[in-house]
Amino acid sequence: MRKILLCLSLLINTAVIFAQNTEPEGKDATIRIKKIADFTVTGNGSSEAWKTAEWVRLTPQEEGISGYETKVKILYSETGLYFLYSCQDEKLTATMHDDNMNLWEEDVVELFLWPAEDFPVYFEYEISPLDFELPIIVPNYKGKFLGWLPWNYAGDKRVIHATSVTGGQKKSGSQLTSWTAEFFIPYKLLSPLPNVPPSPGTKWRANMYRIDYDLKAIHFSWQKTNRTFHDYNSFGTFVFE
Repeated sequence: MRKILLCLSLLINTAVIFAQNTEPEGKDATIRIKKIADFTVTGNGSSEAWKTAEWVRLTPQEEGISGYETKVKILYSETGLYFLYSCQDEKLTATMHDDNMNLWEEDVVELFLWPAEDFPVYFEYEISPLDFELPIIVPNYKGKFLGWLPWNYAGDKRVIHATSVTGGQKKSGSQLTSWTAEFFIPYKLLSPLPNVPPSPGTKWRANMYRIDYDLKAIHFSWQKTNRTFHDYNSFGTFVFE
């Protein structure tokens, strides 16, 4: 009897330790986003506002790969959302010198925002280390999806973005230690998606990614997806404070 009780005790303790060390995944994984006053995007995260946000780490989707340190900060204001990506790196793989190209085929960071779960349309944003962008709205019907570029993309509807590098030059093939992307997405660009703009307590599904091509493509994510970054059912949740 004592052996049985001892075994049960060990099993319970093991289960408790496992539960404590298991992070929430998918929809249950949440990031609480602080509200701040608007500030200037510099490309290097120098604004004092960023000190109020915590880093969120992205990890490789491929098994058995440690990858470079990759982390993101997020804030929101009355007019839009701010993102700051910090990417450790050793070589800049970026040759495209125009917006709206297939940026995912080279070094890039990506963001997916899905404001309303009952409406399978979301916003995708990509930016390269050389500061070229790809902003698209994506209708996704049961895994069949296509990106559409915004119309009248100018003025207060346009994303404000900038990038910087450390330990090298901002050019293709450069040896460096890291690169940073900072951008502001105005709510006017996301209109008329439902649940926009957010208010305190609003929840959006979302995910954040990076692809690095030093030796081979390594895909980093906040929440791991199945087969494609467009697996929106695997997205985590943003909670606006």
